[in-house]
Amino acid sequence: MDTGQGADGPGPATIPAARGSAPRLEPLAGLEWSQAIELPRIAASATKPAEIRRAWVHRAPEDHVMALFRAVSGGSDPVPSPWWLRALAAGGLGSREDGFRVEDRIGQLLGRRPGWEYVPWAADGESGYWEFMPSERGAAGHAIPTTVLNTDRHAGWIDVLPAHSGTTPAPIAVAGLAGLRARLGEFEAVR
Repeated sequence: MDTGQGADGPGPATIPAARGSAPRLEPLAGLEWSQAIELPRIAASATKPAEIRRAWVHRAPEDHVMALFRAVSGGSDPVPSPWWLRALAAGGLGSREDGFRVEDRIGQLLGRRPGWEYVPWAADGESGYWEFMPSERGAAGHAIPTTVLNTDRHAGWIDVLPAHSGTTPAPIAVAGLAGLRARLGEFEAVR
């Protein structure tokens, strides 16, 4: 039985043809995309972004990933996808490797600091995020900790959601790794 998965991952599914005619290929873009971004269960125990880069979007040739992404993102609704892929498709990021480098540098900075934990189980397709655990249920009583996540909404590629309870505050745009490093004291002061 053809599952629609080639050796390189998602591909067009073979649809049985009527008797006497050749099989026809029909893309099942939505299904292909969900398979393309699916992470293995082992990713749930990841402690840094590099450890979850096991899906087809992380390993397949970049041009194949872009072609499938463009095929499924042609509608009006956004499709689940990593921030770096959206940035790459918009022309703001040079390559998938550049996105990985941004994630890894954040991991190197926050992974060495006490109180920061990497959360690999983000929304479908996303790359995970970092939480400052002392800001949760500390003296201020916040239910949600300060969170550092990657974004494609600006060229600094980093947003910070302040610790909060109730309505999610607007993200704070951070000017890249240097901006994050410069403001860590401010972000870590909320406990």
